[in-house]
Parts: sequence; structure tokens; C-alpha cells
Amino acid sequence: MSLEFLENPAVPLHALPKTRTGIIGLDEITRGGLPKDRPTLICGSAGCGKTLFSIEFIVNGALSFGEPGVFMSFEEKAEELALNVASLGYDLRKLQTDKLIRVDHVHIERSEIEETGEYDLDGLFIRLGHAIDSIGAKRVVLDTIENLFSGLIDQSILRAELRRLFEWLKEKKVTAIITAERGEGTLTRHGLEEYISDCVILLDHRVANQISTRLLRIVKYRGSVHGTNEYPFLINEEGISVLPVTSLTLEHGVSSERISSGIVALDKMLEGKGFFKGSSILVSGTAGTGKTSIAASFADSVCKRGERCIFFAFEESPQQIIRNMHSIGIDLQSHIDGGLLKFHAARPTLNGLEMHLVSLHKIIQDFDPQAVIVDPITNLITVGSVSEVKSMLIRLIDFLQARQITVMFTALALSTIVSEQTDEGVSSLVDAWLLVRDIESNGERNRGLYVMKSRGMKHSNQVREFVITDGGLNLVDVFLSPEGVLTGSAREAQQLLDVTGVALREHAVTRKDREIERKRLVLEAKIASLREEFESVQDDLNKAYIEDELRKEVMEKNREQMTKNRHNEQ
Repeated sequence: MSLEFLENPAVPLHALPKTRTGIIGLDEITRGGLPKDRPTLICGSAGCGKTLFSIEFIVNGALSFGEPGVFMSFEEKAEELALNVASLGYDLRKLQTDKLIRVDHVHIERSEIEETGEYDLDGLFIRLGHAIDSIGAKRVVLDTIENLFSGLIDQSILRAELRRLFEWLKEKKVTAIITAERGEGTLTRHGLEEYISDCVILLDHRVANQISTRLLRIVKYRGSVHGTNEYPFLINEEGISVLPVTSLTLEHGVSSERISSGIVALDKMLEGKGFFKGSSILVSGTAGTGKTSIAASFADSVCKRGERCIFFAFEESPQQIIRNMHSIGIDLQSHIDGGLLKFHAARPTLNGLEMHLVSLHKIIQDFDPQAVIVDPITNLITVGSVSEVKSMLIRLIDFLQARQITVMFTALALSTIVSEQTDEGVSSLVDAWLLVRDIESNGERNRGLYVMKSRGMKHSNQVREFVITDGGLNLVDVFLSPEGVLTGSAREAQQLLDVTGVALREHAVTRKDREIERKRLVLEAKIASLREEFESVQDDLNKAYIEDELRKEVMEKNREQMTKNRHNEQ
């Protein structure tokens, strides 16, 4: 069934009554569970997980959905089965004591059937019917059907008895799982069960390059829409988890909220606000450029806000990362102790890509973080091709963005074709891309950081020198000189020269100011001297003028007196 039809909202999702399995992811793929009151065939090769699927179906029904179940085994004894599933936390003995399930082992002796030549299922129906009625079972498992029909050669009898079994289960109104071994070129050894089953689920356990991957596929599902892809599933101490990958539509919501990168100077390069919440960020660069340090600083910032973060490490152990980050002033251990930071470290070769993806999904769902770090994604190339890694990361990013989880990837950039393709493939998926590169000059190797892209926001196009100190991470402005960009000691030397030049210029200015002041004082002294000289001359001139006027006045008076005296004499 095509993806477009699967995502069409006009399709009725629950036209057929279904029984939930409680297996993580399987109910989503089947759009509600297995067909209610009908038999489902689970087939696959040895060791693919058929019995465990069946047990989890029965136990989940009893504990979570109030539906008691009967598990009838034709291979493993009840004691062996209880011991095998105890590691998953299932206490079959207690469940049987509480009459929530019933485990029954039926031994079939092939030689007895061959000797008599007769075979029918009436005895099985009586035994199974009694078990169902004794606890009011709603679920039934028959594991495995090959042992039940191991003595039959006549295909017509086999087909007739299989139909009888399936019809009898439908009449009992129980939701049944029947397990079967995979045959050569057929889904089952007899090649008949898949045709009369209403739902057929195929489990596969593949090994490629010494790495195993478990896959599930719904071969058919009568009367129901279902996913038809191969879905990876994980078996661990908590049971089975299936990863649904049917939805590839780009319909997830986005947030305009901003969160800090953990580096103040980097936030300033991103409008002073940092990254968008729920976005994806790639930090790429060559070895030793500080990618893990940037990721750890981001994790530290997330935890300091009281939010949870998961750090997936594919290269270093948690103890290594904690020790190394402590040397630059980042204390990750305190966040682990506070329950805000969780590490998950594994070599990529531990699992295949699909199993890694399932594991990441399950851990994220259990911890429910606000941020995720994957360091580095390029190590995954060792267990898959570039296209396979890209496909895995697309599904991981879609999963995280749908949950509004911010994710930061680190990627190692090398001068090889594979790594260049990896960078191109990954960088096109993310919302923000930071590139850290080496800057070699003046006999030194320094680091430069710049923002290659950051969707939806203004960002700086400048290259900043990336400095790692015992006090944390910082970005400093690179120094531009006529010779080009200077970093490290060359930058510091040039800055020192600039400071020295400023001091010299200030000294020169001060000396000139003193010279000007001296000349000004000399000039003022000369002006004062001239002014005194002028005033002296002016006084002399004024004195001569006054004396002449006085002389004239005296002579005039004398003349008048002489004139007066002459008149008197006459």
C-alpha cells in the first residue's frame, strides 16, 4: 500500500475491530493492533523473536488490557519458557497463579502419528477449549505450528486440518497468534498457513558485515490499512520495540522560541538569541577542532536551564568526555547526578543502522529530553553507506522535530570523498550548520568558526577565532592586516604593536602640545612687551603735548598781563 494512501485522512482507521498488542510501535504500524477474534500468523526463521512476540502479546493483554490469555507451546516446556522470559521481567508463574494467563505444553510424538496413519485435532480442541474456558481467555498463542503437523505428509489432510484449526479459533472468539518456521521460498514450511490467515507478520534476522539487524514486515492484513515497509525492531531487557517509519510527511510544527548555544559570542552571531528550539544543528570540522567541546557546552547550557539532555557518544566513553570537559571548566558530572543529563555510549559496530535508530528512539522516549546530541554521526559510515546513514538521520530528525526536541550533530570532515559526501548529505538536512576549521599561520595551528547557514534568522558571515581555555569556550574577532587574517600569537603581537603605536602617538601629541604651549607663552610675552613699549611712547607723547599746551597757556597769560600793565601806565 502506498504511503500516500496510508497518510490519507479519508481512509477509516478502525473499520475492522482490533486488539492492541501493547508492543511499542507495532500497534501504530497495524493502525490499532491485530484483528480481533481472528488468527494472526507470525513467521520467520529460528531466533528471529517469534516466541517473544507471542509472550509479550499474552502478558500485555493480561496486565494492561484485562484480557487473560492461553499460551500453548508444542516445543518448550512451561518451566523452560518461564525461565527464558524472566530476564524481561515477566513472572509467568505468578501470572498463572493469579489466573491471568495459562501456559500449557503439548508434546506431539511424530512416530505415533506415522504408525497409526490417523490424525485429527479434536484432542487439541478439547484441551485448548478447556484452557480458554478455565480463565476466560481472550487471547491465544500456538507456538509453533510445525510441531503440531510434523507427522503429516498428505497435503490435503494438512490443508483441511489447518482450516479446521483457524475456523475453530474464530468460533471461540479469541484473538490468536500462531507462530511458524519460515520455509524455503515460502513464508512457512508448509506454505499454506499464510493463505488462510487474516494477518501475516514476517520477522527477519539478517546479518551483514557481522552486524545483525532484526526487521518486521506485515505481509498482509485483510480488511485493514497497514504499513508495508520493513520496520526494524529491538529486543532488549525491556522487551520488544518496533520503529515505525511509515510517516515521511513534513507536517511537524515549529517553534519561534530561541535557546542558547552555550557560547555567548556564538549567540551574538545568531542575532544574539541562539538557535531555534526544536531545530537541528550540525557542527562539522576536522579532528581536534573542538566539535565535542561545542556539543558539551550546549549540553551544559541545556541542563543549567533545568532541561533534560541525552548525549549519544559513538567515539568516546562518558568518563572520557566528562574528564576532558572538566579541563575546560564544564562540569557534566553534576548534571548527571542531578538527573538532567544522560549518556549513552556505544561503538557503531555494536548494531546495524536500523538497530541504532530503534535504540535511539526507545531511549529518547523513555528519558523525554528537551535536547539530544549525537557525537559523531560520521562514525556510522562504518556500518552503512552514505545513503543509508542519510536515510537513518532523516528519520531521526523527523522524529525529534515532531517532538520539538533540539538536536546537535557533530561530523568529522576529512579530505576523503566519502566524508565530503557525508558532509553534503547531512548538511542539507539540518537547520543550522557551524563549520570549525584549522587556520595555520606564524608556525601555529589555530581554530576558526563560522556559520555556514542558519535557516529563518539573520546570522553573521564573519570568521571568528575559536578559543578553548580552561575557563570555557569563546569566540574572538579575527585581526585583519595587510598580510591577511591573523590569529593566535600573530594576532596578539599585532594587537601589542597597535597598543604600542597608540602610546607613541599619545606621547608625540603630548610633546607637541607642550611645544605649542611654550610658543604661545613666548608670543604672549612678546605681545606684553610691545604693549608696554607702546604705552611708554604714548605716555611720552601725551607728556609733550601737555607741556606745550601749558607753555602756551602761561605765555598767553603773560601777554595779557603785560597788556594790562601798559594800559595802567598810560
